[in-house]
Amino acid sequence: MAQQLIVFPMPAGKGGRQETLKNTITMIRPLGTRVVIEPKEAETMTAGGLYIPDNAKEKPQQGAVVAVGPGAKDEPMELKVGDVVLYGKYAGTEVTVDGKKYLIVKQSDVLAIL
Repeated sequence: MAQQLIVFPMPAGKGGRQETLKNTITMIRPLGTRVVIEPKEAETMTAGGLYIPDNAKEKPQQGAVVAVGPGAKDEPMELKVGDVVLYGKYAGTEVTVDGKKYLIVKQSDVLAIL
C-alpha cells in the first residue's frame, strides 16, 4: 500500500505554520491538546547479549510524535510533529491503525522532549 503525504494547514492564530503527517489511507487527527505518538520498539536484546522474550519486555516510554491537535485557548501546543518524547508508563490510550500501534496522550502527560 503506497503512502501519502498529508498536509494540515494550521489556523492563523497558531502562527500559520503547517503540520505534516505521513500515514496510509487511514489518518488519526487528535482533538484539543492531544497528540498521537508512535512508540519506540521495545528492546529485544540486553547489553550483555541475552534475548528478552515478548512477555518479559517492558512497555516503551519513548516515541515520536506523528500528529498534533489544535490546542486550547488556555494551553497552546508546545509539541510538533517529529518530536521525540518521553511519556508516563500508563499514559494515554493505545490504538492500532493498519497494523501499527499508536498512543493518544494529552500534552500534559508528556514528560519531556528529547
